[in-house]
Amino acid sequence: MKERILVVDDEEGVRDAFTLLLDEAGHQPIAAPGAEAALALLEREDVALVLCDVGMPGMDGIALVEHLGRTHPELPVVMVSAHGELETAVRAVRAGAYDFLLKPIDEKRLFVTIERAIEWARMRGDLRRLRTERKEEQELLGESPPMRRLREEIRRAAPSEGRILILGEAGTGKELVARAIHEGSRRAEKPFVKVNSAAIPHDLVESELFGHEAGAFTGATKARRGKFEQADGGTLFLDEIADMAPDAQAKLLRVLATGEVERVGGASPVRVDVRLVCATNRDLTEEIRDGMFRKDLYHRVAVIPIVVPPLSERGRDILLLAVRFLAHFSVGYREAPPVLELDAQERLLNHTWPGNVRELRNLAERIAIMHDRLRVSAEDLDGYLAPPERSGAALPTQMRGGSSAEDWNGRRGEEERARLDTVLKKAGWNVTLAAEQLGIDRASLNRKIRRFGIVRPGRRVGEPGAEP
Repeated sequence: MKERILVVDDEEGVRDAFTLLLDEAGHQPIAAPGAEAALALLEREDVALVLCDVGMPGMDGIALVEHLGRTHPELPVVMVSAHGELETAVRAVRAGAYDFLLKPIDEKRLFVTIERAIEWARMRGDLRRLRTERKEEQELLGESPPMRRLREEIRRAAPSEGRILILGEAGTGKELVARAIHEGSRRAEKPFVKVNSAAIPHDLVESELFGHEAGAFTGATKARRGKFEQADGGTLFLDEIADMAPDAQAKLLRVLATGEVERVGGASPVRVDVRLVCATNRDLTEEIRDGMFRKDLYHRVAVIPIVVPPLSERGRDILLLAVRFLAHFSVGYREAPPVLELDAQERLLNHTWPGNVRELRNLAERIAIMHDRLRVSAEDLDGYLAPPERSGAALPTQMRGGSSAEDWNGRRGEEERARLDTVLKKAGWNVTLAAEQLGIDRASLNRKIRRFGIVRPGRRVGEPGAEP
């Protein structure tokens, strides 16, 4: 790959030799007779690497490296000198040089060093950008009272070792809260391991969480550390803990009580030091009442409960997040992020946000990609908030006219209630049979029945046995 390389040397013959060598290798060399000239060149030229002599009149090579470290931190510098003193090499590397080569130059080593230095600089730049993006993505933005209260709770809880249960609707940012707790703890330099409890197949829960030995079961060809061992010394984030199967809950409870895990097929327990942070969008008191979540496990994991507010309660934070997301997603798609007109801002503030921050983030990405104008009006928003037409099913007439997403969600709720009522009737109000026909478990169906207020014919609301 052709790279633009700056050669800095006070000897014209050396500059010419390097320039010819680099040009023959397919690079694009430019030259400067000294450090001051090199700095002037860098103000108007972009280069991938600097090849610099150590001993030069005025500002020498070491001083140039130190200066570039402040002004061009991602620019790699390879030092060249006719003097082989170890002290000079150490000084050059300490000043920030990528490597140190001796004259006469070994051509093969020169080009290998150049290639590696440029790749190293690119990787370091990518890592810095990723860290910056990750930090921005993990910021709990907002100045509304609920968000200030949330940040204060995180600040107080993070340094402790107390187990934390994060509660909140889907899409509110519970994982961000978990990561903020980890970053604010004494375990920040240790692993942060996330587990989605609902995504683990029932028969693999024990292996996933606690690990297994080779030959423990069919397919276990080698030993594997579970999530608890992977998080040793750090934080284990159990997301959607309410979806964990009852037998897995019992095993988790035992680990929390003893501080030890037993690998599947293992002969002895393994001691682990893990801080547990859990999250759910379910009402665990209801889950306990339905027999779906262990009461003793709840008291183990909910030492410090933290509630994440829904987006609808965060006021003008909605606009702050919208602007941040639009700017983020516009990079690479357009020259400038779209601007929200006043009526569009009002429209966002009045939306109910059933999908919370995740819904707003998706909306911003949709606008950044699909909107071809600089400004976004409330009318534009109505089109982007409405769900797309589904193949083979026309939307209701009022939906095609641009009705709001909350109206659409309301109609979907009515449709789901009618469907549940129909299936229950066909199943003779047998909840277990109806759940099987719907493809959900009995507990989930019971929750839906309560939410929609479905009452079995001949019974009154609140009467024992009124629900199917």
